[in-house]
Amino acid sequence: MTAAYLYLNSALYALFAVWCTLASQSTSRNLGYETLSASGRSEYLVIYGGLQLGLAAAFYLFARNPQTIQLGLIFALCLYVPIVLYRIVTIAGFWPVGGITLGVAALEIALLIAGLFLLYRR
Repeated sequence: MTAAYLYLNSALYALFAVWCTLASQSTSRNLGYETLSASGRSEYLVIYGGLQLGLAAAFYLFARNPQTIQLGLIFALCLYVPIVLYRIVTIAGFWPVGGITLGVAALEIALLIAGLFLLYRR
C-alpha cells in the first residue's frame, strides 16, 4: 500500500510538471501569478517544472525498491508537513484565495493524511 502511495505521488508530480511546463502561462495565472518578468517565468518553470519532475523521479525510485519504501514515506512527510503548515497560514493570511489554490491545498492535505496513516499503520 505504501508503494502505491509513493507511485501516486510520482505520477501526480510528473503530471503537474508536464502541465505547468507545457501550459506555463495559463497555469501560472490560475495559481495567482498575474504577471511574470522573464526572471519570474524562468523561476516558475524551474520550480513547477524542474523541481516537480525531480520529485516525481524521487518518489518513483523510492516506490520501486522495497528497501527504500519506508524512507520514501518519511521523505513525503518531510515535504507535506511544512507545505501544509505554510498552506494553512498563507490561505488564512491572504484570504480570499482562488479555487485552484484551494484545490491544491486539499490535495496536499489528503496526501499528508494518507502518509500519516501509512506511517502509523506500519
